[in-house]
Amino acid sequence: MEKLLHYVWKHKIFPLAPLRTCSGEDIEVIDTGLPNTNAGPDFFNAKIKIGGTMWVGNVEIHGTASDWYRHGHESDPAYRNVVLHVVATCDTDVTVSDGKTIPQLILPIPDHIRKQYDTLCTTENSPRCLDVIPLLDDMTVHGWMSALLCERLAARAAKVTERMKVLNGDWETAFFITLARNFGFGLNGDAFETWARHMPLHAAAKHRDNLFQLEALFLGQAGLLEPEAVPCSLRREAMEDPYFSQLSSEYRYLAHKFSLTPLSCHEWKYLRLRPQNFPHIRLSQLAQLYFRQTAPFSRILETTDTEGLRTCLQCSATTYWETHYIFGCPGPQSEKRLSRGSLDLIVINTAAPVLYAYGLQHNNEKLCERAMGWLEELKAENNRITRQWQACGLEARNAADSQALIQLQQAYCDPKDCLRCRFGFEYLKRNHTYFTRK
Repeated sequence: MEKLLHYVWKHKIFPLAPLRTCSGEDIEVIDTGLPNTNAGPDFFNAKIKIGGTMWVGNVEIHGTASDWYRHGHESDPAYRNVVLHVVATCDTDVTVSDGKTIPQLILPIPDHIRKQYDTLCTTENSPRCLDVIPLLDDMTVHGWMSALLCERLAARAAKVTERMKVLNGDWETAFFITLARNFGFGLNGDAFETWARHMPLHAAAKHRDNLFQLEALFLGQAGLLEPEAVPCSLRREAMEDPYFSQLSSEYRYLAHKFSLTPLSCHEWKYLRLRPQNFPHIRLSQLAQLYFRQTAPFSRILETTDTEGLRTCLQCSATTYWETHYIFGCPGPQSEKRLSRGSLDLIVINTAAPVLYAYGLQHNNEKLCERAMGWLEELKAENNRITRQWQACGLEARNAADSQALIQLQQAYCDPKDCLRCRFGFEYLKRNHTYFTRK
């Protein structure tokens, strides 16, 4: 109920009948104020005429008036400038820290708004607002999609910046960790990030001219050269595999040299994982990428187009993996090279967010625009979310659109936060028979 009161107040969806405080004074809402998303009153600098007197101050909203005391506002100086308490149920008077009583308004919610909101909250349809999607004009859709894209880039950039700050401003390592995470392609993302955070890049740098040693270091630190990392049914074959033995021996040497402790092999997931996404393959590809030195962050900063990014990020697993997906189990020969689709996903999930974060951190709008431009150049992602919205008539034209739709699903639809969604707003106001006092 409180969320709905916020919505009705913010958009001034008031009935035409006069508004009065719980004590009977006339109220005229001149300006509902600025929404506050941080601690403190819900709206700042509202302008409200109460009983003929103009008040400028803050507004707090609760489902019931007694929530004021439940939240401790009566003793909090931050609420001293509240000029109106908006509620659904007025079960008590409220006061601020200096003892002054605050006027209260029982805010009427139009029946059609309440009905539409109840439908949004209870329907099993996904998305819940699918009936209104085909009725939306292009400007509404484009405006919301643009805002969603900025939201998603900002959220992902914040994670990159957090990594960078933990690393004392080391953008190269922050980029490496982000890149490694996205080599997990979803299921193993957390494991890859954990591996990258514990990957001694100072040690890797000393052996950067030797691909075999890099692969031994990468696989060994992942715990994949331990006997228990191999399925029991393949353990004997793996132990007799010369390449496994060579890598294990090399890693033991490097681990002793640099005092290394490997990640537990149990961090890695294989259930319903396609063989080309097995961590062995992805780590071998990362080792080659690190060996070739084609994708340091400094190189990404200099690259302007997506084709150049694909060239920087392209890599293959080493020769052994052309006939293996796991130790001790040979198979048909195939080059384990990143596909174009995989490269594009890495650009979408790594290069663009890191560049956007770097642009924000250095107040460089051109870099932020370049990151968004990369997404506009790339083909839209094809996944469960984009297919769902396409079935509703909302088709992603490029990766910028597909990223916007993912943000819409994850930040608004899944948590049922329809009141903050512009599509939800359009759904709630349809069949409107009376509207606001402007």
